[in-house]
Amino acid sequence: MAERSEGGSTTASEPDKKTLHRAIAASAIGNMTEWFDYGVYAYTAVHIGNTFFPSENDAASTLGSLLVFAVSFLIRPLGGLVWGPLGDRLGRQKVLATTILLMAGATFCVGLLPGYVSIGILAPIGLIVLRMIQGFSTGGEYGGAATFMAEYAPDRKRGRYGSFLEFGTLGGFTLGAALALVVEQVVGSAAMADWGWRLPFLVAGPLGIIGLYLRSKLEDTPVFREAAAEGKIDHEAKTHLRDLMRYWQPLLLLVGLVVTLNIVNYTLLAYMPTYLETEIGLSSTEALILIIIGQTAMMLLVPFAGAWSDKVGRKTLWWISLIGLFVLAIPMFQLMASGFTGAIIAFAVLGLFYVPQLSTISAMFPAMFPTHVRYAGFAIAYNVSTSIFGGTAPVVNQGLVNATGDLLFPAYYMMAACVVGAVALYFVPETRACSIRGRGIPGIDTKPQLEPVKVGA
Repeated sequence: MAERSEGGSTTASEPDKKTLHRAIAASAIGNMTEWFDYGVYAYTAVHIGNTFFPSENDAASTLGSLLVFAVSFLIRPLGGLVWGPLGDRLGRQKVLATTILLMAGATFCVGLLPGYVSIGILAPIGLIVLRMIQGFSTGGEYGGAATFMAEYAPDRKRGRYGSFLEFGTLGGFTLGAALALVVEQVVGSAAMADWGWRLPFLVAGPLGIIGLYLRSKLEDTPVFREAAAEGKIDHEAKTHLRDLMRYWQPLLLLVGLVVTLNIVNYTLLAYMPTYLETEIGLSSTEALILIIIGQTAMMLLVPFAGAWSDKVGRKTLWWISLIGLFVLAIPMFQLMASGFTGAIIAFAVLGLFYVPQLSTISAMFPAMFPTHVRYAGFAIAYNVSTSIFGGTAPVVNQGLVNATGDLLFPAYYMMAACVVGAVALYFVPETRACSIRGRGIPGIDTKPQLEPVKVGA
């Protein structure tokens, strides 16, 4: 049975639950593979630095490793510029099948790459190249996966189903941390530093194959297929990009929201292991245990927060997150410096207030654009902001902590990011329960449909 939107257009029926669940799984496992790579890299950054950037100064080696982490993000906007428009013109499913293959393959190859002692300068060059391939594919992966999931989910449950993409994000980070911890416990610290750190990277191979299989078995999203059938897809690149530029306001607003999202994300999830080891003095084992506990708790909360956003709105959850992080950043980083127990409590509190942002990305961000430019709009704005403020967060935090000696700098950075996000959030329309079909902007041209209006008998 069809449903009629407020604007009067008839929309296709929602997919059956089996298909919906397969679509969620296909999106989430690709996202998990992406963030598994970032997690493994972050949790083995010290060993990677010593392998590819050997130096008598351990801090210099680690900084070299973090710089390569940041370099991979510089290519992400190019990936967004390439994959985003292709996803809007050719379909979400085809592009996502390609990006997961590239992403998992590059991660797998990092685990096989010889170190500086073996091949000299070619080692760090090879690491940079592989990280750039990973960054290029990620430029299309995340925006596409979020768009794919949002367009499969029912309008009134988009927050609930979309949150599972971020369940995959935390799952990837947590799996990376758990594997790094298990390998270190099994092979020992010396072997971990020598060759053991490579083993978790090799797991990306089978993860990518599973994700590719799941994605290849799905049709494109109902929203995209409907738009294509109605002739509302721009198949010419010039026409598509010209149309995208008409939506400059949501592009700018999304950039602002992603500044907050990524500075908090990469400070808490990517930089934290290095910070806890080098600045707080925890052992690598203690740091990984802390991260695993904190992220597992966040994973459990994400689906509930996503479902809550379907009831109270995405913006409500974001305001709770922004205010909470701004107020508690300094006290929690001070508590973190007190030792292992204080660090667990502080990380848990900051993670709790980050969850409302994380859980609503897939429901909120794709809904800022109409169907025909959604993939490109999300991918380009998200990746431009991420390349500048996301991947650079670990190296900026570490560099300024080194330069100033102030261990609270990560807290200041998060607070500034929250201010930027608050300004952008004020102008973002609420899209809870709004249809994301057609060429209208959800929340502006389409209004919430809390109860469907049935057409026909």
